Amino acid sequence: MSDGAGSRTGVAGALGLSITSSVAIVICNKYLISTLGFFFATTLTSWHLMVTFFTLYVAQRLHFFEPKPIDARTVISFGLLNGISIGLLNLCLGFNSVGFYQMTKLAIIPFTIVLETIFLNKKFSQTIKASLMVLLLGVGIASVTDLQLNLLGSIIAVLTIAATCVGQILTNQIQRRLKVSSTQLLYQSSPYQSAVLLVTGPFVDKLLTKRDVFAFSYTTQVVAFILLSCSIAVCVNFSTFLVIGTTSPVTYQVLGHVKTCLVLSFGYIILKDPFSARNVVGILIAIFGMGLYSYYSVVESRKKTEVASSLPVAAQMSEKDSAPLLGAKSSPRTDNKGEETFDYMPRTAKSAFTGR
Repeated sequence: MSDGAGSRTGVAGALGLSITSSVAIVICNKYLISTLGFFFATTLTSWHLMVTFFTLYVAQRLHFFEPKPIDARTVISFGLLNGISIGLLNLCLGFNSVGFYQMTKLAIIPFTIVLETIFLNKKFSQTIKASLMVLLLGVGIASVTDLQLNLLGSIIAVLTIAATCVGQILTNQIQRRLKVSSTQLLYQSSPYQSAVLLVTGPFVDKLLTKRDVFAFSYTTQVVAFILLSCSIAVCVNFSTFLVIGTTSPVTYQVLGHVKTCLVLSFGYIILKDPFSARNVVGILIAIFGMGLYSYYSVVESRKKTEVASSLPVAAQMSEKDSAPLLGAKSSPRTDNKGEETFDYMPRTAKSAFTGR
């Protein structure tokens, strides 16, 4: 099998794992919340990440993968940022209507495109932009029902969009520029993501649900579904980092909206959720948009491959080495004992971590 065919197979596998595990965990969590009354989503997410870390710890001890040292400040800041973005997503849903929350998620794609265009000099063709508009239109028709606005909810929504976009862009860039795998990055960052949510989760959940996670009655059935949810979450977290690392943040968001349509469909088929003609039309439009995006992405990828193969090897190496990391220059520190670092990022990138 050629490298190109192997790469396409790997991407297809990552996308398939992401879709399957995401739909499975939504169905599991929906039963856990709606039927069993366990409403503590933020705390549950912290347990997901904690189980993910311990699973990867066992895996690396069994030599399934080799951990790679990354600069401590980079991985801690990255982990904290992702943990905060998860908490903000839950707050966004709690302080806004479901319709406005869905609009917030839809806004992530155009905001990601803006950030990658400004800071990474990435170009998006008109055909790609048009296909994304069709996709977003379809998802909007299928999932957005009401748009109730309030000041605090709007502020949280803006912070959610910013944190999510920056976190996903950096997930991609850290893997590409520091040459770490999705498994290595997830293993290094998951303890910090979990720590943020373990500390803040009970307070966020109590604020949103007026219930105390520590006072909940944990029956055998509840514990069993929590364990099942945590097990599926290992696949969800792994596939998330894998998809973003092997494709792009925009592609991951497109995949997320496809999963939204699948969840709506499965909810109707399996859980007998109410379904309208509007949902059907929206899902069909979204699937058409996804098809357009996939087609034009493959066409443009082939064109880039053909252009790259026609260049001399030296030119290809020069072009690869000059690719910016949020505008960063190569670090002059070459004696750091193999530890990968983001220390020499420009202020625009560091501000996402340090606030300075």
